[in-house]
Amino acid sequence: WKQLFSNESWIVTTLQDSGLLDQSQYVVGTPFMVIFGLTYNFIPFMTLPLYTSLERLDIRYLEAGSDLYASPAKVFRKVTLPLSMPGIISGTLLTFIPIAGDYVNASGDFLGSSSTAMIGNVIESNYLQINDYPSASALSVLLMGVILVLVSVYVRKSGTEDLL
Repeated sequence: WKQLFSNESWIVTTLQDSGLLDQSQYVVGTPFMVIFGLTYNFIPFMTLPLYTSLERLDIRYLEAGSDLYASPAKVFRKVTLPLSMPGIISGTLLTFIPIAGDYVNASGDFLGSSSTAMIGNVIESNYLQINDYPSASALSVLLMGVILVLVSVYVRKSGTEDLL
């Protein structure tokens, strides 16, 4: 991705020539590029549980909703969405947990820059570059605690306490 969206690439040149980007703007090292990379890397972790959940969906429920004169949007909202919630919940958990601690995508060596640091980058910097082990350890424990609290709240609100 870094070479595909570098300042000299045909994509950035086309965007600059069309006026969508100024000549002084760049793409690599921006928060957009970090989010793009995270999305690209973790989208299989969302789509596979969702696909499995939708594949197990009994088509007769959708037909029953249509037979009862529900619009396709209402059938989706009232039948498909509630029955696919286990896939949505597991996909969200499978993507949120690794993204929260990701430090590769936002690093200056990959898609980010020094201005796009995530918590994983700060922990890595404190541990490897600054050698501030207490602060790196405290941030790691804080990150684990925040993830634990957010996942617990998410699971309880979604009604799937058996995941805990």
